[in-house]
Amino acid sequence: MLKIGLTGGIGSGKTTVADLFAKQNVPVIDADDIAREVVAPGSQALEQIRHAFGEWAIAADGNLDRGAMRELVFADTEQKRKLEAIVHPKVRQSILKRVASLDASYCIICIPLLVESDMVNLVDRVLVVDCPVETQIERVTKRDCLDEKIVRAIIASQATREQRIALANDLIDNATSDSMLAEQVKKLHNLYLYLSVRQDF
Repeated sequence: MLKIGLTGGIGSGKTTVADLFAKQNVPVIDADDIAREVVAPGSQALEQIRHAFGEWAIAADGNLDRGAMRELVFADTEQKRKLEAIVHPKVRQSILKRVASLDASYCIICIPLLVESDMVNLVDRVLVVDCPVETQIERVTKRDCLDEKIVRAIIASQATREQRIALANDLIDNATSDSMLAEQVKKLHNLYLYLSVRQDF
């Protein structure tokens, strides 16, 4: 089965694109959803995080304190690596299991940190959703009610547009209208069906 790695910076529109593929009855595996699942209360990963970072990393309700961890990892690259070393292998393992259970011509694996993490080898092609940095900032500050400084820090911690584009087999321009976005997805859907039949990945 053809595996498409969907990626892009924060606020680029990955979720919108993934939803458009899902409307074409394409299976979508979301690494962010899996990452939340693997650190659920009682999970091995959450206990490893507790051991590595301390009790302050766990919120009063027993969940991972995402706000506290976000502040820590954006301020300290070493701490970010430590957290990723716990979470990423479990996410990878879960993605592989889900892919193995699918019966489809192709699937979309949405991995926001595809370029930054060691997950490129999980996919056959890389699809990048791209838009200008200022558009990302505008979208994320509105959507998440975050301060612009925090959004800029998140963007700075991710791969650059240039790094993502250099890795892309396919590119979606999401600085345009929603109708243009749907049109781009439809064209790619047809391409991926064609490639899956030819087994030409």
